[in-house]
Amino acid sequence: MSKLNHSILIIDDDPGILESAVMFLEEYFSLVKDLNSPQEITDCLNENDFDVILLDMNFRKGSVDGKEGLYWLKYIRDTKPASVVLLMTAFGDIELAVESMKRGAFDFIQKPWKNARLLASIMAGLELRKSRMEVKKLKQTQKILTEAIDRRYEPVIGTSPAIERIINLVEKVADTDANVLLLGENGTGKDLVAHLIHRHSLRKAKPFIRVDLGSIPETLFESELFGHKKGAFTDATEDKTGRFEIATEGTIFLDEIGNLSLNMQAKLLSVLQNRKVIRLGSSKEIPIDVRLICATIMNLDGMVRQNTFREDLYYRINTFMMVIPPLRNRKSDIKLLLDHFIRIFVKKYGKDLPKIELSAVEKLEKYNWPGNVRELKNAVERAIILQEGNALKYSDFFPGQYPMDEAENKITTLDDLEKKAIIRVLISNSGNITKSAEDLGIHRNALYRRIEKYGL
Repeated sequence: MSKLNHSILIIDDDPGILESAVMFLEEYFSLVKDLNSPQEITDCLNENDFDVILLDMNFRKGSVDGKEGLYWLKYIRDTKPASVVLLMTAFGDIELAVESMKRGAFDFIQKPWKNARLLASIMAGLELRKSRMEVKKLKQTQKILTEAIDRRYEPVIGTSPAIERIINLVEKVADTDANVLLLGENGTGKDLVAHLIHRHSLRKAKPFIRVDLGSIPETLFESELFGHKKGAFTDATEDKTGRFEIATEGTIFLDEIGNLSLNMQAKLLSVLQNRKVIRLGSSKEIPIDVRLICATIMNLDGMVRQNTFREDLYYRINTFMMVIPPLRNRKSDIKLLLDHFIRIFVKKYGKDLPKIELSAVEKLEKYNWPGNVRELKNAVERAIILQEGNALKYSDFFPGQYPMDEAENKITTLDDLEKKAIIRVLISNSGNITKSAEDLGIHRNALYRRIEKYGL
């Protein structure tokens, strides 16, 4: 018979017990390791994760009270909560057996054991181990899925030719498993289009997991995307399921993929090619089945030419490419968007539904909206918060501010000047955050904070 892919650890100070146990269990399991002293347990568990652990109750010569076994049982349960521990002793004691079970032992085996009894106990322990691992994964998955559910995805609003082209493309590509690359400026709604693709796909009943690659430090990239084992690094206090595992059978949306370093690009490419992840600190391959959608504001074609983005990764992620239009190219949608956001924010803030002055709508449609739909949404929220009458004026959307294309030279504060400079640099760099940050002489994360601050 083929061996089961499980790991067993045996801890006993009797060489004869270890030899017979290892010889018997190696017929059934892929990994069987033995220790002759409990002092080796700490290092062994730091390096390995065993499914079932057979632990002797007494190690000191003449000791029969089982205190050592109970001590190490507690240590193992604290260190590896999902491991299943079977206690072994040559001295049958009902009270000791009951106490060990209370403290988390799965079973109590009396030596010498019958092989059939030992094997049956281990097999039952493996079922418990499987359940514990599933519960642990479910808890981690639930946390991330709850974050995804809490993230409200609005519908894609618009009837302009530019947005209708995008919706038509979504309808054609959604029910395939083709990798999709979404390009477009900040605030155009790339995440909404990604979610729209998922909602119309064959995977719509499974998770949609969004990962903002621009906010993940390189040191945590593997841990966040592929997971890690406890002890893989200093702060790895427990096993962690990566986003790719959680997204299995669903969709994973990698936002701001243009921010990845070449090193991270290589690791991502390996996972996409092999359809498997390996958790940090482990050697076990875990199959994944995900639909991949990526997005970026950067010019990946140019980055490939400059050797800052891998060509093989570029062609793997863009089986199908969509360019999400900026708001200035779909101004006929502005009135629809205004009505949509106004209804959202009057409900949120408990306000009366206001009208918008016709002159305000006309001016808002002429404004260039460098921050796109996100800037419009922020402007509507400000207007509703400050709403006093039953009609919104143009100035309500930009309190104390001057839209750049309307009053190019009206700068009254340092914030106005900074916002204007950021917009100009972003436009000149086609939205490339890294290049814009370099031109402005600030760190990329600092530029992200200012973009958020000004609603760009």
